[in-house]
Amino acid sequence: MQAATFYHIYNHANGSENLFRNIENYRYFLHQWNKYIEPIAGTYAYCLMPNHIHFLIRTKNEEDIAAFIRLKDTNSNIQKDLTGFENLSGLYLSKQFSNLFNAYAKAYNKQYNRKGSLFMRPFKSIEITSDSYLTTIVNYIHRNPIHHHFCNTFEEWPYSSYTTFLSNKPTKIQREYILNWFNGLNGFIQNHKEQQLLYDTSLLIDF
Repeated sequence: MQAATFYHIYNHANGSENLFRNIENYRYFLHQWNKYIEPIAGTYAYCLMPNHIHFLIRTKNEEDIAAFIRLKDTNSNIQKDLTGFENLSGLYLSKQFSNLFNAYAKAYNKQYNRKGSLFMRPFKSIEITSDSYLTTIVNYIHRNPIHHHFCNTFEEWPYSSYTTFLSNKPTKIQREYILNWFNGLNGFIQNHKEQQLLYDTSLLIDF
């Protein structure tokens, strides 16, 4: 991973297990996401489903990541040499995601008296390399619960960012950026409806 770059992040539970068993699990995961990921990346779309997750993020620039490293790891050897920062930032970004998944799994295992790895490793990160890909991935993330038969419409699934874009409530989602990308709320809604009618299931990542 590298600074100032869009990525599609996704991960899956091990085997046939679930990552979330109730609403509090979903809420706790998002709380941990805010703790570990918001300092190093902006969130542009997401969807949590019982056994897997999808996020669209843009990593922060090198200066912001370096400032966070200095603030967080004041006694770490990482402070001694911030040269070659492109490699350093990539390692640190991946570390933050690993810390997120480990922290959530530890709490989950304690709550449900289970042992062992909860998430598949390593997590997947795909760089967004074109404007059309960015448009596609926003729609794809929101469409995932429909594809997996958890709901019938975008609005029905409570654990995605879709309804956040329809709301005026404060959010950490980069709502203004995405709505501008789709030329406003009407364009955002229309694009999702059109793609729902036309989408090719081969675009979906099945676990």
